[in-house]
Amino acid sequence: MISYAPFWKTIKERGESTYTLINQYGISSATISRMRGGGGISTAKIDDLCKILHCRVEDIIQYIPEQ
Repeated sequence: MISYAPFWKTIKERGESTYTLINQYGISSATISRMRGGGGISTAKIDDLCKILHCRVEDIIQYIPEQ
């Protein structure tokens, strides 16, 4: 299972918000909604978020094995 928990921590550490991601950087509100709900997003969006937040993929997503 993919978790976006690192993303929420990263945006807080970087002083960003979902508002600035949407309005300043053009990330769609649908992408943020999917992430909140644990849905999938494209690798292109992960790449965009890494560029915006100056971080690594591991700072956006985390793989948690299902038991």
